[in-house]
Amino acid sequence: MSERLQPGDVAPAFTLPDADGNEVSLSDHKGRKVIVYFYPAALTPGCTKQACDFTDNLQLLASAGYDVIGVSPDAPEKLAKFRDKESLRITLLADPEKTVTESYGAYGEKKNYGKTYLGVIRSTIIIDEEGKISHALYNVRATGHVAKLIKDLGI
Repeated sequence: MSERLQPGDVAPAFTLPDADGNEVSLSDHKGRKVIVYFYPAALTPGCTKQACDFTDNLQLLASAGYDVIGVSPDAPEKLAKFRDKESLRITLLADPEKTVTESYGAYGEKKNYGKTYLGVIRSTIIIDEEGKISHALYNVRATGHVAKLIKDLGI
């Protein structure tokens, strides 16, 4: 189980493949604010809703200086299928080893229907232009999360 990040922490650096297999690093976004969100699986109802909400609000978020990156344990091929099927315009990164997911505290014990298991905890981490965590939100809901985020960030 990994430690959850706190505001003020330095965001762990990462480089992961995107849906097309190209390497994307957090450092590529230096000088911009970045919303990194972790979700359990592409092509599932909740994750699709959340990804579509981010895509629908991408213009608004970008105009406020935010880049959006979604991270899941899916392979790049599955992410490409997800992106194409749902017309997603956000960056989707593959973390099959869950190393980045763990370093951001977004992997751990979950409960579902009375069973406890290890999995991706739906989380949203907001990183400022300096590479520090400004918000660390864990166990977020897929539905309505993006609207709440926009409100909380004052966008």
